[in-house]
Amino acid sequence: MTDFLIVVDMQRDFITGALGTAEAQAITPAVAARIARAKTEGTQVIFTLDTHEEDYMTTQEGRRLPVPHCIRGTEGWALDPQIAGQCARGMLSFEKPTFGSQRLSAYLSEQALLRGSAFGAGIAIELCGVCTDICVVSNALLIKAALPEAELSVNPALCAGVTPQSHEAAIKTMASCQIDIL
Repeated sequence: MTDFLIVVDMQRDFITGALGTAEAQAITPAVAARIARAKTEGTQVIFTLDTHEEDYMTTQEGRRLPVPHCIRGTEGWALDPQIAGQCARGMLSFEKPTFGSQRLSAYLSEQALLRGSAFGAGIAIELCGVCTDICVVSNALLIKAALPEAELSVNPALCAGVTPQSHEAAIKTMASCQIDIL
């Protein structure tokens, strides 16, 4: 059983908006189905939200990726409607100003400690979402560093990268870092 399902950045701008891709659109129904299944299994579903402010273009990321996206409060910042429909009120989410969320890693570490596991032994965490090669891999590696004994997995069929090639490269990177590929 999976204890935590981390749904990374399934926001409109990454699916149909400013940085959307056909691959992200293609995985959205399957991610929504996985969320629904997780909820019936009693798995805690946690969302990350790429969150930028109006000054995005002045940030380091904005200078390197000059495409305004996921600006707080805009339509593109919101979860995709297929995903939001699965998201019950009170569902835990972490806003992140860049690729990975240290707050998410800290939360998962706290949860492991509450279960008596300092390094995550006996804890199962699955990640899905976008972009495989940026935010999914960043969060996976932060979680792996924080909880090296957790059973950490990623399902490539529930992830989409910037390109199919970069998606595959990220999957290989995660596998080489002892993250299970489903």
